[in-house]
Amino acid sequence: MKVKKEGNSVILEGNIKTIGDFQAIKHVLDEMILDISTINIILLDSISITSSIIGYLTKLVHKDKVNINLSVGNKELVVLLDDLGLSDLLHVRSIG
Repeated sequence: MKVKKEGNSVILEGNIKTIGDFQAIKHVLDEMILDISTINIILLDSISITSSIIGYLTKLVHKDKVNINLSVGNKELVVLLDDLGLSDLLHVRSIG
């Protein structure tokens, strides 16, 4: 997985599946929330998202009051996030 930061956006390329992936994403987002209250996360092609990422994003929204806009390239992942009730919380939209 590759993580690229551009302004208030984080672009993730590849599948999110390891603890190392979570740590890389968390590190970038932890730095960003010091200066930015709205973060756009773009999942270009990941077919899954780990529970640790979901928990961390939920914490950012509820505790840290960060607005998350999650753009997802994989339609099945969009459906899964909706089934989990995360579409409104994370402002999920399909880009595929």
